Order: sequence, then structure tokens, then C-alpha cells
Amino acid sequence: MTTAQRGRPGPRRNLTDGAIVEAALQLLDRRGADAVSIRGIAAELGVAPNALYTYFPDKAAVLRAVADRLIGEYDLSALADPARPWRQRLHDLALSLRSRLLDHPGATAMLLGAPMDGPRALALGEALLALLVEAGLDERDSARASYLLIVYVLGSIALEAAEVEPTRPAPPEAQRVAARRAAFDAVPAEAYPLTAASADVMSRYITTEQFRWGLDRVVDGFAGPVGPAQE
Repeated sequence: MTTAQRGRPGPRRNLTDGAIVEAALQLLDRRGADAVSIRGIAAELGVAPNALYTYFPDKAAVLRAVADRLIGEYDLSALADPARPWRQRLHDLALSLRSRLLDHPGATAMLLGAPMDGPRALALGEALLALLVEAGLDERDSARASYLLIVYVLGSIALEAAEVEPTRPAPPEAQRVAARRAAFDAVPAEAYPLTAASADVMSRYITTEQFRWGLDRVVDGFAGPVGPAQE
């Protein structure tokens, strides 16, 4: 192989908004939020950094697009399906977001720091408002309830993601619960008796069971507890 052949770059990918967002997400997953920059994304794509500015004005715009992708990758038709109880649809949405974001734990802190005003996030927000109106809330309370749900869901996910390695998907729940329980066992019971007494429950804060429990209590707060006929 000649020197010229060794120095020749490989085939360039087709550069699009979607390709840039995908490259940023892959970089985020492999190396964490600190590695995501215009220069780093360009290297991932095999292009010069200035090529990205045709599509995004700066790094913040790329991160907003990544956030929009992660939030918006949900089948909105499932949220609007009248054949299924509205609470079940709400649970499915919340659990889907939790699963998707815990597959990209390094993105969670970035997501909470990015405005959720992209087209996919807006479409999801609109569908959520419609679901809450269907549940019997008026427009004003639907908007308030929507915000409360988003805070609960994203806040819960953020606390979970903070405990795992940001460059790999979250380990199985049983493994994470065992690690949390071991940490609580090291807490001196004589100094923190209530914490010690609650260690079993507190070690399971990051489980799907706890997530569902909290979600139901939030929904009960604005829609009332589910009746026997709806269970």
C-alpha cells in the first residue's frame, strides 16, 4: 500500500440531521457527556467540524435534538388507543421512557438540562394532554398534571441513572438492589435507626415496583384512585 493510499480517508457517511444525532448518541453511550462536542461528533462521522454547522448551529442544538429523539421515540398511536384503559396507556408510556433512558444512562443528565421543545417532544406532550383530558381533567388541570408526571418520571429516572456507569446500560435490577442493600448494611444503625429499619424498602427504590407505586400515587392525586370496575 502506498503512502497516498494509507492517507486516503474512508468513505464518508451521508450527512443528515439524523446521522449527526445518531453519532452524538453513540459517542454519549461510549464515552459519556464530556466527550460530546462538535469536534468529537465530526470525528465520529469522518467529516470536518465545520460540516456540522450546516445542520446545527452549535453543540447545544445537537443535544436538544438528541433529547428530542430519546423523548419522542414512542408510538403515539398506543397512547391514543381508546380500547385500552387510560391508566394502562399512561403506565406503558412511563415504563417505556424509563426503559429507553436507562439504556442510555449517560444521556439522562444531559436530557434534564436540555429544553424539551423539539417536534417529537411536543407531539408526545400534546398526546399526553389529550389522554389526561380523556381521563376527565379540564384543560388547566391536564396541563398541571402533565408537568407533574414529567417531573416524577424524569426525576425518578435521573436518580436511578446517577447510580450506574454512564457509558453502559443499567445492570439488572436484582444486581442494583443487592448493591444498594450492601451499602445500607454499612450504615450504623445506632446513629440512623429509621434508615436501618427501612433498608429493605430503600434498597428497592430503583425497582420497577417502586416506580409503578409512585406513578400510581401521583395519578391518584389528580384523578382519584382506580375503582374496582377499572382494575
